[in-house]
Amino acid sequence: MKNSILLFITIVSVFSSNCFAQKARVSSAEKKYDSYAYIDAIKTYKRVAEKGYKSADMFQKLGNSYYYNAQYDEAAKWYGELFAMTSDVEPEYYFRYSQSLRSIGANDKANEMFEKFNQLSANDTRGQIFKNNENFLDKIKENSGRFKVEDAGINSQYSDYGTAIYLNKIVFASARDTGSLGHRKHSWTDQFFTNLYASNLGDDMAPGGVEKFNKSLKSRFHESTPTFTKDGKTMYFTRNNFLDGKKGKDGNNITLIKIYKANFENDQWINITELPFDSNNYSTAHPALSPDEKTLYFASDMPGTLGQSDLFKVAIKEDGTFGNPVNLGSTINTEGKETFPFFTDENELYFASNGHPGLGGLDVFVSKMNDDGTFNEVQNVGADVNSSKDDFAYLIDTKSRRGFFSSNRDGGQGYDDIYKFLETRRLTCEQLLYGEITDISTGEMLENTTITILDDKLNTIGTTTSDEKGNYSIPVECGKRYSVRAAKEDYTTKEQIITILKENGKTHLPFALEKATCKVAVGDDLGKCFGIKMIYFDFDKSDIRIEAALDLEKILDVMDQYPKMKLDIRSHTDSRGSSKYNEALSDRRAKSTINWLIKNGVNKNRLIGKGYGENQLVNQCSDGVDCTEEEHQLNRRSEFIVTEL
Repeated sequence: MKNSILLFITIVSVFSSNCFAQKARVSSAEKKYDSYAYIDAIKTYKRVAEKGYKSADMFQKLGNSYYYNAQYDEAAKWYGELFAMTSDVEPEYYFRYSQSLRSIGANDKANEMFEKFNQLSANDTRGQIFKNNENFLDKIKENSGRFKVEDAGINSQYSDYGTAIYLNKIVFASARDTGSLGHRKHSWTDQFFTNLYASNLGDDMAPGGVEKFNKSLKSRFHESTPTFTKDGKTMYFTRNNFLDGKKGKDGNNITLIKIYKANFENDQWINITELPFDSNNYSTAHPALSPDEKTLYFASDMPGTLGQSDLFKVAIKEDGTFGNPVNLGSTINTEGKETFPFFTDENELYFASNGHPGLGGLDVFVSKMNDDGTFNEVQNVGADVNSSKDDFAYLIDTKSRRGFFSSNRDGGQGYDDIYKFLETRRLTCEQLLYGEITDISTGEMLENTTITILDDKLNTIGTTTSDEKGNYSIPVECGKRYSVRAAKEDYTTKEQIITILKENGKTHLPFALEKATCKVAVGDDLGKCFGIKMIYFDFDKSDIRIEAALDLEKILDVMDQYPKMKLDIRSHTDSRGSSKYNEALSDRRAKSTINWLIKNGVNKNRLIGKGYGENQLVNQCSDGVDCTEEEHQLNRRSEFIVTEL
């Protein structure tokens, strides 16, 4: 990998100068039971808001309701009302508003909100892009010191690279010559064309002696980077565009490289055929099978490539045919080179790249693939494996944590060398997010609650469900910031933001969920459905204020929905002032509340009310007791007691 420059190369130099070719990747609404009424608060909020009433809390709840259900147009509408009223909100609302705006194409406004979010959340990783990775060397340093690296013991003075496991052997490409009469070299490197060689693996995956793999595969030019099915009967490998003695060339008279398939029968590799997505006009190379052997990963500069070479995947169908190649996307691919993929049974993709921040040349990187096929943040595996030169073709056995990689680092025997390693410490530290899901009112443990983990782009990272005891747990990445949602039928979805510690261990995140519908019976306080603790009046007054009207509209809406409902409206004061005065004031306020409801259409026969002054305190704050303002506030309250349904 001395000259990692070209994506495709002429027939005399293919694989010699580019690593791409070894030189060349929401609940039921308004139910009614015998003695209960179920109040859908969100519908009430919306009807009240549409009458022109304004409340930051109401707009937040409306926006959240639609946001959690991916109705981003409605979410944008209500978050817009929120921000038109106030900008004094938690930073997360800037983020949600931005995402909602972007979903409807309002990108300029979305960018404005996102920038404000970043300003208010200086330590949040969202919105950070490559140019902000000023500390990438520190990150690489953190990831280093995890490997014990040794020469694999199978290298020559020539080029040796690109390992694969075949049964109990290691198969690799080498430019060594072992006795053929026609010693063909390419002129750029004075190296022999590469062929496949094999070595038996002993204890601790230590290679033994080297021998030619199988002469039935050998062509006049390059063969390299094979991958095998577990039964050893099918292989995919990289070769120059050369089949049946004929060279294929592109429009510029250049012989590119292709992926070929072969079957093993009678000790011979036969039926050597190029794959259907190969072309004379672009290169495909370095195939790697997924553990279930249903997907083939590879590198190519085919149309749709983001950079010089990208990583792609293609489905292998049950009948042996192939789907259409799919680019792995911009999380993995850059404007540079991505190549030499390797996919593990832990859903990790290892690959080489010079487009992600590294130590120089090609470095080895890893990214975890999510269940939906997207990839997590790309991480440099660190020094030991990576150097200032080209490091590539990483392979690991996830059980023993042993494997191989190739490099042209200083101190090797040949042009490229194969190194064996033991990973002594995992790159991604292990964290378990866990918690309990409870009913906020009763404390009941809630089973079958869906927990969803989302990243900064609202991609779903994982989901789980609480067990019969209301407990949940799910593995997450260390040091990451997540949005965690808890959703259960008949409850309001709740979301919390959490940053996971950068160390092995567990992170606790409990959820207390509110009923999406409020169950009321005779004797219950209807106001509690909407968090109404008090109908506010000006000091020493009994006139209905705007804030009070907003809450009364909610009560009015419910009474409109349930025409048989009757209420006893009770008003209370704290102990300050004379008892006689407080009783009279509270009684005026109760009657003022009743009159407002009657004026707005409620039959007076459905309403009774009284002021209780300071006669029904809920705490110790009676005359002569020193209490805080917050403690007095608990006694100043309004109640809407259901007397009949």
